Formats: sequence, structure tokens, C-alpha cells
Amino acid sequence: MFLLAGAVVLAASPASIQLAGWPLFAICAVIGFVVQWVVFIPSYLAQTEHYFDLTGSLTYITLVIIALVYGNADPRSLLLGVLVLIWAGRLGSFLFLRIRRAGKDPRFDAIKGIFPRFLSTWSLQGLWVLLTLACALAAMTGEQSQPLGLIGGIGFVVWLCGFAIEAVADRQKNTFRTDPNNAGRFIQTGLWAWSRHPNYFGEIVLWFGVAIIAFPVLQGWQYVTLISPVFVAVLLTRVSGVPLLEQRADKEWGDNAEYQRYKAATPSLIPRPPKNK
Repeated sequence: MFLLAGAVVLAASPASIQLAGWPLFAICAVIGFVVQWVVFIPSYLAQTEHYFDLTGSLTYITLVIIALVYGNADPRSLLLGVLVLIWAGRLGSFLFLRIRRAGKDPRFDAIKGIFPRFLSTWSLQGLWVLLTLACALAAMTGEQSQPLGLIGGIGFVVWLCGFAIEAVADRQKNTFRTDPNNAGRFIQTGLWAWSRHPNYFGEIVLWFGVAIIAFPVLQGWQYVTLISPVFVAVLLTRVSGVPLLEQRADKEWGDNAEYQRYKAATPSLIPRPPKNK
């Protein structure tokens, strides 16, 4: 994966604006990793994962601000920056408040006491930020500039649809979980009646919207950065998103007949009207 990150940096850097003789894209990539490592140190010493997700969101925000200040601050870059800031601000605050309420994140129970494994997790978050943000960052730090036009408008509508789906799904699940009457139950109402993971579907869609907005100003090897939405889709559907949550749900409700009916009738990712269960 780190080889992939290096390839993306090498592909995007030649067309990047220079800052102090260095490609701005590459500078942002390095800063993204440094932020993770700086916050990792006190987190490891305190044996806490409470600031992990928040740090990821703050890294997005930091890189976007740097790109806007030193990069190509045209209307396309401003739009991309605002959209990423809105997404990162909402998701970061949502995840931070969620872990504060829960007290811990079970994903870290077995690794936060092991220095190399805990550090690698923070490093992987830096990689996640870079690869997810790559095409937007390439457009914002690149030398090309064009009017937003129709493609920019289409990309914005796609982003807006994805963002709305993700935000509504997260809110519905949070409301469901905070109701004491739902303790030990699984959500199957609202958007969750249409998809078992509507929030992940929304996130994938919004990053495709970002890629559409960025596409017209990419050039040469910068097109490699269009891996961004594909990376998000693969990560959420094959690595850390859907598979982990499906395993956890199967372990908790696998012998529940109602859950089995819900799982059989409801698509894993792409929403569709609910069937009769």
C-alpha cells in the first residue's frame, strides 16, 4: 500500500505548484503522515484511541487549508476544499462523540498496547487520507485552471447526494442506538431498510462526486490520482468496512431469525426499496 502512495505522489508531483522548490502535493502528503505520528505518541503513552478518528479528520482539514493557501485557489479548488471540509468536519465530530459515549473502540483492544501494531494503524490512517484525498489534492495543487462548467455541477450534485445519504444514515443509527429500548437489537428502519450499510454507500458516492469535479483539470500522470474513489470503494467493501461489520453482526445476531430475514431481503451496499421480509 505504501508503494501505491509513493506512486501517487510521484504521479501528481510533476504538475504540482512548487513551494520552496518542492511540489506542494508531495509536501501535503508528508504532512499528512507527520500529523498521525505526532498524535500517536501521546495516544500510545496514554493507551487511548479516543483521538484516532478525530486526528484523521483534522488531517484532511489541515491538508485542504494548506492547499488552498499555497495552491491554485480558483473556484474549482475552493469548491473541492469546502466540500472536503464539510465532510471531514461532520464525520470527525460524529466519530469523536461516538467514541466518547462508548468509552472505547473495540478495534483497538488487541493492538494499542503493542507499539509497532498501534503505530502501523496510525500510519495506515495517513495513507488512507492521502489516497482518499489524492484527486482533489491534485486539482487544488495543480497548475491547471478551468471554469467549473457542467462537469463541476454534476460532480457537486453527486457529492451532495452521497453526503446526504451518509449523514442521514449516521443520524438514524445514532438515534436508534441511544434509545434504551433498542439495546441488543439491530437497526432495520429508515435508510437501513434499503441497505445494510447505507452510510458506506453514501461515502463512496460523495468521493466519486469529488473525483468528477477534479477530473477536468487533471493532466498527464495526475490521472493516476483518480484511484481515490476506487480506493474508498475497495476499502469499505473489501477491507475494513462492510466485512468487519458483517462479521460482528453475524456473531451477535447470526442465530436470530429476524436478522436472517433482514439480511436476506436487504442488499449489503447499494440501496433498493425494501422487500417483504
